[in-house]
Amino acid sequence: MSNATISSIGQVNSAGDANALFLKVFSNEVLTQFIRENQMLGMSTVRTLGQGAKSSAFPVTGFVNANYHTAGNEITGQAIKHNEKVINLDEMLLSDVFVAEVEELKSAYDVRAEYSRQMGSALANKVDKHLLSLAILASRVTTPNVTGGKVGAEITDADANTNATSLIDSVFEAIQKLDENNVPSEGRVCIVRPDQYYQLANVDKLVNRDFSRDNGDFGKGTVLSIGGVPIVKSNTAQEVFATDLSSAISGTNNTYNGDFTHTFAVVMHNSAIGTIKRKDLVMESTYDARRIGTLMTARMLMGSNILRPESCVSIKKA
Repeated sequence: MSNATISSIGQVNSAGDANALFLKVFSNEVLTQFIRENQMLGMSTVRTLGQGAKSSAFPVTGFVNANYHTAGNEITGQAIKHNEKVINLDEMLLSDVFVAEVEELKSAYDVRAEYSRQMGSALANKVDKHLLSLAILASRVTTPNVTGGKVGAEITDADANTNATSLIDSVFEAIQKLDENNVPSEGRVCIVRPDQYYQLANVDKLVNRDFSRDNGDFGKGTVLSIGGVPIVKSNTAQEVFATDLSSAISGTNNTYNGDFTHTFAVVMHNSAIGTIKRKDLVMESTYDARRIGTLMTARMLMGSNILRPESCVSIKKA
């Protein structure tokens, strides 16, 4: 009895890599999933590095004063204070899956769609965790970038986790703090956990059209903004805000760790955090003849750090 001839649907003309026809679709699925689930990267200032760079310095400039001139006095100019914030590249951020050829050939369904979803979600979740952690850490900075400059703040709200009205008051207080710090209105967001988001969606002043036109929908469970600042519901916040990440995180060259267990909201501007990229999200598929299967990797080389702490205010319970 002779062996059956396998028709591999992933091969080009029944030859070569058994996954050749799958790779482009798989890569696009990973990238699409990452873009769909990542929330925080677009809320930071992003810079792409060139060949050979391992860090980047972001210049920080102080303020210029305006004074009345006395006729006849010489105008000599002002000394503007300067500083810089350095962001290092972390180690390669990686998500990987090995697919055995025999398992794929026997499978009655397409596993790659699920694998791509998992890989894209894993990368998006890790990036969001780091950026959201930095937002909280930025609000705790007590030393301004330049002498005489401003810093963010932590607002204590004893029942922010259970009292939506109290949380709204704290968000307005945070917005006022950003105004006082001369932070631009455009580019602000308020990030909350799903629990707090749906509590806010039950507040008449936010979703009732008698109070606010087209700002939310009670039936759909949505709320758009408070004080003109968009409200972002984040599952990552659910993880970060409930975690004590005091231990250093292996593979990072920037500080993302801290105790965030009492935080329930962050109001921030996109100038608060800087991100550098050396390699954007790429996917690769390599057939391993020794193991008769395909190793698929999704990876990116990047790093993030605090740029302007005055652009962040967090709200904590205690």
